[in-house]
Formats: sequence, C-alpha cells, structure tokens
Amino acid sequence: MSQNIIENKSFEFAIRIVNLYKFLVKEKEERILSRQLLKSGTSIGANVSEAQRGQTMPDFVSKMSIALKEANETFYWIKLLYHTDYITKEQFDSISKDIDEIISILTAICKTSREKID
Repeated sequence: MSQNIIENKSFEFAIRIVNLYKFLVKEKEERILSRQLLKSGTSIGANVSEAQRGQTMPDFVSKMSIALKEANETFYWIKLLYHTDYITKEQFDSISKDIDEIISILTAICKTSREKID
C-alpha cells in the first residue's frame, strides 16, 4: 500500500463499508439504505485515488471536493442507519470515528489545495 494517508484510510474505510453492506443485506435484510451507503462510502476512495493522478491542481481539488461530498453523504447514511436501529451504538461509534477523521483530512486537503490555486 502507498504511504498516502488519505488514500490508505479511504481504502480501508471502503472495505469496512463493503462489509457493513454485506451485513445489512444478509442479517438485517435491508437493501435500500445500505445500497446508498455502499455507493457513497466506496466512492470516497475512488475519488481520492483519481485525484492522486490528477493532471492539474484544479483537477486535484475537484476530485478531492467530490470525495469530501461523498464522505459527508456517507456520514448521513450512517447516522440514518443508526437512528433507524439497523446498526448498534457500538457499530455507529466505531464507523463514525473513521468517517469523521476522513472528513477532517479531506477538509484540510481541500482548503490547503484551494489556497495554492488562489
């Protein structure tokens, strides 16, 4: 794996999301919210990875901004799954810690990168 912290964290998070999706579908028979979570939660890492290979700084910022948007959407689905009793407080606390960290890192990257453009 690369030494890029956000790339590694977003990839590891995507693995957690895929496993949570499988759990929700198999154990909870939930298919609608979990599908939304799967799409947004795996998109974070895909956009981060794409940003790493961006051709220009504006392209990099654009992809990282999309990753941040997807991270915020993912957090929404996680909160909804918790408040509708599909995941436990322990599951919620564990995964929210990860998404909070990813959101913080992406926010800082986007802010710093935009300043370099301006």
